[in-house]
Amino acid sequence: MAERVSRLSTEKAVVIFTRSQCPMCHTVSSLFAELGVCAAVHELDKDPRGRDMERELARRLGRAPPVPAVFVGGNLVGSTDKVMSLHLAGKLVPMLKAAGAIWL
Repeated sequence: MAERVSRLSTEKAVVIFTRSQCPMCHTVSSLFAELGVCAAVHELDKDPRGRDMERELARRLGRAPPVPAVFVGGNLVGSTDKVMSLHLAGKLVPMLKAAGAIWL
């Protein structure tokens, strides 16, 4: 399952693993959309192998629940707290530009 998560996490400049009824997942996805990012979003509760991917993400993040799990440029950034901290510190947009997720 680690290989599947690794492959999916590099399919676009920004990849977000979520669950469909997760408020924090919606918040993070909305932030990226507002920044002009066209992220790949994988709803794990709608994937037949979603539970296995959740376990792998929990292992990588060191916490449960593992969603939202955000990857930028193929690198695991973290969950809501890390994404929001980067954004508030003015570091998220430069990271997105470096990954080719946004142009301006």
